[in-house]
Amino acid sequence: GIPGLCVGGKSTMSSVAVLTQESFAEHRSGLAQQQVKVTALNSEEENDPPTYKEAFPPLPEKAPCLEAAQEPAGPWSKIRPIKASVITQVFHVPLEERKYKDMNQFGEGEQAKICLDIMQKTGAHLELSLAKDQGLSIMVSGKLEAVMKARKEIVARLQTQASATVAIPKEHHRFVIGKNGEKLQDLELKTATKIQIPRPDDPSNQIKITGTKEGIEKARHEILLISAEQDKRAVERLDVEKVYHPFIAGPYNKLVSELMQDTGTRINIPPPSVNKTEIVFTGEKEQLAQAVARVKKIYEEKANSFTVSSVSAPSWLHRFIIGKKGQNLAKITQQMPKVHIEFTEGEDKITLEGPTEDVNVAQEQIEVMVKDLINRMDYAEINVDHKFHRHLIGKNGANINRIKDLYKVSVRIPPDNEKSNLIRIEGDPQGVQQAKKELLELASRMENERTKDLIIEQKFHRTIIGQKGERIREIREKFPEVIINFPDPAHKSDIVQLRGPKNEVEKCTKYMQKMVADLVENSFSISVPIFKQFHKNIIGKGGANIKKIREESNTKIDLPAENSNSETIVITGKRANCEAARHRILAIQKELANITEVEVSIPSKLHNSLIGTKGRFIRSIMEECGGVHIHFPTEGSGSDTVTIRGPAQDVEKAKKQLLHLAEEKQTKSYTVDLRAKPEYHKFLIGKGGGNIRKVRDNTGARIIFPTSEDKDQELITIMGTEEAVKEAQKELEALIKNLDNVVEDSMVVDPKHHRHFVIRRGQVLREIADEYGGVMVSFPRSGTQSDKVTLKGAKDCVEAAKKRIQEIIEDLEAQVTIECTIPQKFHRSIMGPKGSRIQQITRDYGVQIKFPDREENPAPVAEPAVQENGEEGGEGKDGKDADPSSPKKCDIIIISGRREKCEAAKEALQALVPVTIEVEVPFDLHRYIIGQKGSGIRKMMDEFEVNIQVPAPELQSDIITITGLATNLDRAKAGLLERVKELQAEQEDRALRSFKLTVTVDPKYHPKIIGRKGAVITQIRTEHEVNIQFPDKDDESQAQDQITITGYEKNAEAARDAIMKIVGELEQMVSEDVTLDHRVHARIIGARGKAIRKIMDEFKVDIRFPQSGAPDPNCVTVTGLPENVEEAIDHILNLEEEYLADVVDNEAMQVYMKPSSHEESKAPSKGFVVRDAPWATVNNEKAPDMSSSEDFPSFGAQVAPKTLPWGPKR
Repeated sequence: GIPGLCVGGKSTMSSVAVLTQESFAEHRSGLAQQQVKVTALNSEEENDPPTYKEAFPPLPEKAPCLEAAQEPAGPWSKIRPIKASVITQVFHVPLEERKYKDMNQFGEGEQAKICLDIMQKTGAHLELSLAKDQGLSIMVSGKLEAVMKARKEIVARLQTQASATVAIPKEHHRFVIGKNGEKLQDLELKTATKIQIPRPDDPSNQIKITGTKEGIEKARHEILLISAEQDKRAVERLDVEKVYHPFIAGPYNKLVSELMQDTGTRINIPPPSVNKTEIVFTGEKEQLAQAVARVKKIYEEKANSFTVSSVSAPSWLHRFIIGKKGQNLAKITQQMPKVHIEFTEGEDKITLEGPTEDVNVAQEQIEVMVKDLINRMDYAEINVDHKFHRHLIGKNGANINRIKDLYKVSVRIPPDNEKSNLIRIEGDPQGVQQAKKELLELASRMENERTKDLIIEQKFHRTIIGQKGERIREIREKFPEVIINFPDPAHKSDIVQLRGPKNEVEKCTKYMQKMVADLVENSFSISVPIFKQFHKNIIGKGGANIKKIREESNTKIDLPAENSNSETIVITGKRANCEAARHRILAIQKELANITEVEVSIPSKLHNSLIGTKGRFIRSIMEECGGVHIHFPTEGSGSDTVTIRGPAQDVEKAKKQLLHLAEEKQTKSYTVDLRAKPEYHKFLIGKGGGNIRKVRDNTGARIIFPTSEDKDQELITIMGTEEAVKEAQKELEALIKNLDNVVEDSMVVDPKHHRHFVIRRGQVLREIADEYGGVMVSFPRSGTQSDKVTLKGAKDCVEAAKKRIQEIIEDLEAQVTIECTIPQKFHRSIMGPKGSRIQQITRDYGVQIKFPDREENPAPVAEPAVQENGEEGGEGKDGKDADPSSPKKCDIIIISGRREKCEAAKEALQALVPVTIEVEVPFDLHRYIIGQKGSGIRKMMDEFEVNIQVPAPELQSDIITITGLATNLDRAKAGLLERVKELQAEQEDRALRSFKLTVTVDPKYHPKIIGRKGAVITQIRTEHEVNIQFPDKDDESQAQDQITITGYEKNAEAARDAIMKIVGELEQMVSEDVTLDHRVHARIIGARGKAIRKIMDEFKVDIRFPQSGAPDPNCVTVTGLPENVEEAIDHILNLEEEYLADVVDNEAMQVYMKPSSHEESKAPSKGFVVRDAPWATVNNEKAPDMSSSEDFPSFGAQVAPKTLPWGPKR
């Protein structure tokens, strides 16, 4: 490490560290042990340095070679630096110039990608590190050219680009550009900036530089130098060591600016990042001389009278040397104000710098203090298992800070990653002993603690924690000494960890286990299958039924979403409650339909085989019998009763099948698996299950096909008695074999019917292929007049498909088209939601229905002829003669299909025409019936499947019209009148509820009655079910002392009494102002106001701190009962005294900690000087200049600049 480096400075590009006198001595003396000797050496008189032999004693056996060592001195100083092929440079990007600041973790994200990209592009190696000031240091190594390229990339991609302008006379611009622009390119590369020079025809003399702050500084300096050289006035260069530049520039360049103004000279000081020592002056001769003289004077003053020295003192003593509020140090600094004393954290030394005599005196005084402190102060080290350290520290350091404040000691606890058990306590001997005792007691108490793992299913964790952690907070308050840790939800762990004193952990465990037992008991769940069409009846109007069942049975009931195919309702809660809820839900279903329920007794050992894998067998029976519900008792219950529910005849059918199956299973259950391509299944089953029923009836075996959920789509299972199964297997195998026998056949179809088969992307053909084992039917291409249709597929399938096509053609031949006239306004309701009603009719009757195009604005009766976009221009005559009584074109619906089917469809359509009735409802209730944004009326329309029309408000009419299917109208009317009754009852209740009462209360008590975040007033409102209005502060017209209460009369009076009770208490209260130093307010208030809330609760008072910007920032107001106020004020004044001591200590420490600015930079030491050195005997030369690259050439590429990586050396 190089002592004397200043961390956290603003420096930028950098490189080589300079050896100072101290560091040289330190390296030579093998570091720390001999620090005291070095100090002595430094503090000796400057004019009496040690001899070379004293400083570098020769090795005994090599002594004779000493003379030889003198010879190389000559050649050594003439060696030219050798260019290394690989060089390393460090670049620094300050925080404010970093492009990517918001990284979660260092070394991730965009920044890292860019660095990899730069490394690939340039071939240089990059290393990033983050400095203390959050700046970015980038070390780049590689060939010179690669490093320069990488540097340019870094600047462009990792630093935010700034820009600046520099003004120089227009005639100097060409010198900046240079021959063929070479000078400009060179300058841009050297400074990693972009320089824009105005065109010759542009009168501007501003040159724009874009790049990083530091690059801009360099480029600007170079441009000004070029301009200065061209200037006709005198130019002088003064070589001043880099370290003195800050003194010449002064803080914020104040000194140099003043100097330039006073003398009218231009002074160009190179920026810290440019490794040049010369300062360039440009101006008139006399003024220039004056400026140079003044700069020299500053330099000489600084150079001659400066010394740096250090005193060794353990770093833990530093705060005692500084003293309380910096008193001890103040004594020394008052005597010798020019001495700067610096303490570096973590270093066992104190650095002094200033005029030589003063430094010596200060050094003696500090050494005496150190000696005295070492004798007086003490420290202790204790061993505590590192796993307890965080508990010793406490939440946000509360524990350890209390110990530090109480015993006035400092405690060093090693960081977690060191895994060290050693804790160090320093300070006053007595304090150290007490702190040690307390820490050891705490540690031993922790060792007596025990940790217990509770196993709680993860699904209950959220319930135990509660909403926003409410329930776990209650548990923690009940057992404050127990720490409860839940696993991270992502880890899917069931282990909850409790830690604390043994018996408390036991109690907490019991409490939590009971809680879990309750949860388990309440989380029993059963599923009830209910026919989908009855779900809405179970939910009831506005959810009334389901709500009632939920409340009365105390269970949670989940219904499947409307759009899902599931029929299952899930009930969760205690077992008995779930059973009760299930019973009620089934009762509703039973009432609604002619649903019968039959119980069949089947030995429970057969249940599993009847249900089949994943319920395949039972599902096939349920589907086959029209979707009945078959319910088996829960496994292990030992019950034989199986319940079948559904429409009477389906239940009968299912019962027969179940019993038959059970019998077969008992006699001799035999199953065989067959495989067939999934596309054959439909054909094997046949239309409406015809084929498979035939096989079943012939053989008596059950055949189960896979459902869409099954993984294996080819598997067909046959079960029953052995001979039945074998018989069925034989029949099916023959069928399948036939299917595998592919033939090609053709038939003749009149071309006029072709379109019917191929429209809608060949839907009819697709349906034929699905039904008949994937037969391929090819119609001739349109345009060719062929009537030959080709079929290809299994022989049986082809035959069946041909038959079906023939049937379709017969239908088409027999097709007629009839018209059905229904006024256009009813068309939408006939179609039904998304056309569902019409689709139903087309399916049921096998017809096609075409609705006319809508007529946007039906023409008035007076003009029978309708001009539609001029289309009917030619038919004007016909239009005029048209019979007004004949139906309008837009009312005619066209139905095509077989005649008898068309007639039936027409009747069905006419039955869908809506009817209208009128209902009288008082006008003032209309808005409630419509509901918020029409939600009420929409709900009724959906529920009763009608359209309800409420008259416009301006008509003031009481008549509401309901339009819909005749079947739905009565229900809708009853529902509407029911709602009217409800609303009238609500109106009466509202009248009772709107009793008003006003209370007069002095406005100063209002905030108290409202309470923190409205807590008090909210409690009164909810407790008495009233509304309480306070006067509006900004409304002058309102009486400011009137509080209005609205609600039922007796509730309003009770609320008034509650408010008056609070006022009575408040009137006894007093307010006192107390002066508290504003610097301790934050600590008294505590994090998020925790500390102050505790004080307010403890003393039952209210404490108000001043707002920022208040006239007296120290004035704090305490309000409460007189005795409480007195006690609270005493308490906070004690706290103030305690905290102020810390505040002042901290301020004092701040003064002596390293200042971050570089304003008071210091002279460098003169290097390490010895007498009688070998080089001095030859030609009587002076000691080598260690800062000169001539005397000490580097092995690097160029002679690197003298600034350090962290900024100018101080």
